[in-house]
Amino acid sequence: MIHPVILCGGSGTRLWPSSRKAYPKQFAALLGKESLYQMTLRRLTGAQFDRPLVMTNEDFRFLASQQADAIGLADARVVVEPCLRDTGPAILAAALILEREEGGEALMLVAPSDHVIADIPAFLAAVGRGVEAARGGALVTFGITPDRPETGYGYLELAGRPDATGGAVPLASFREKPDPEAAAAFLAAGTYLWNGGIFLFRVGDVIAAFEAHAPQLLAPCRAAVETGAQDLNLFRLGREAFARAEAISFDYAVMEKAGRVAAVPLSCQWSDLGSWDALWKEAGPDDSGVSTHGPVTAIDCSDSYLRSEEDNMRLVGLGLDHMIVVAMRDAVLVADKSRAQEVKNVVGTLRAAQVAQADDYPRFHRPWGWYETLCLDSRFQVKRIMVHPGGVLSLQSHHHRSEHWVVVSGTAEVTVGEKVRLLSENQSVYIPLGATHRMANPGKLPMYLIEVQTGAYLGEDDIVRYEDVYGRG
Repeated sequence: MIHPVILCGGSGTRLWPSSRKAYPKQFAALLGKESLYQMTLRRLTGAQFDRPLVMTNEDFRFLASQQADAIGLADARVVVEPCLRDTGPAILAAALILEREEGGEALMLVAPSDHVIADIPAFLAAVGRGVEAARGGALVTFGITPDRPETGYGYLELAGRPDATGGAVPLASFREKPDPEAAAAFLAAGTYLWNGGIFLFRVGDVIAAFEAHAPQLLAPCRAAVETGAQDLNLFRLGREAFARAEAISFDYAVMEKAGRVAAVPLSCQWSDLGSWDALWKEAGPDDSGVSTHGPVTAIDCSDSYLRSEEDNMRLVGLGLDHMIVVAMRDAVLVADKSRAQEVKNVVGTLRAAQVAQADDYPRFHRPWGWYETLCLDSRFQVKRIMVHPGGVLSLQSHHHRSEHWVVVSGTAEVTVGEKVRLLSENQSVYIPLGATHRMANPGKLPMYLIEVQTGAYLGEDDIVRYEDVYGRG
């Protein structure tokens, strides 16, 4: 049995504005109805896999659980990293959890949550070929057979050419993203693979590798596991201990230093969707080189990617060539396709100017559901709110605003002061300034309502929270 470990804590800058810090790309439905994270969960589900261990952070703990539950994988175990420490401490913490539960002989497969692998049987076959090497004590990584001189990926240098069986090959070195000339030489040599960031090894072997090459991580990560605690359906690593761990990637901490490292070639369509031009390619350009998503009309366009995220926003491209255009309700990106790798720098520029759209997503996800602002002025705000079946907002009050709630779909259980009542479609309630109140969805379908706020201050920090079933302060 293989224990999948899914790394799910990306920052969401390279596919801005569709991916942002508040809602990074692994949770977005970029290529269909399911998110990249959900596609990863499905890929790592089957007879050969135990239930997955999902390593994520505070901001995404409920989102990770909800998206797993939405595709029928409610048994996914979510481990909350209390602070960002990169992939090294995350993988070590996962290994220590599995060592405590399964022992050092257990196999763990580490995978990012935001990659696309089109040929799942080929991927599973590659994992199967890596098992023998991993059981023999090797730290196995999976490299994608390159089909072009790509400069956007790191490379794995093999000690020899892969044979016809596609088995594990000893690794000579890790290579950073090359320039065009080096990438062409790598492709011609036939002994280089793209670094896919996917690993397979025995739990005891990877812990021993950390002890040999990154011993400074052992004590804080062990303490974080030992002082961790179950919280609802989540496991929280100990905050103080985990914060003492050095922030370092797994490649730098272990893989580039370890002796018994092998690579298994993976020959299939793969992408880390690290830029908009990668998504353009994955979406399948037409004969003119145009890929579109959403309500888009392309007229006399070529070699371009046009995307509208809003059902009621029609994006029209006229005479565009070599362009990326992404339209959302609160932000629009227009860029030359050759500069797609620079989008992350745009986010830095927006952050420096304190532009909210740099990090905030127009739909704010919460453990109970989500809300989005439809209209905002100095003394009023209109929101649309969705509450999951069984979802419960905190018992709270506001110092500066009153609210009107109008149910538009489903049933709401509303508490105002001491009074509790059920509201159905087209019914409404008024919450006076200062009144304690709460909303819940007792039904089996999502509940939607419109909230109208009025007052002198409408910020989200004007909340006095008295009770919360999700443990928020």
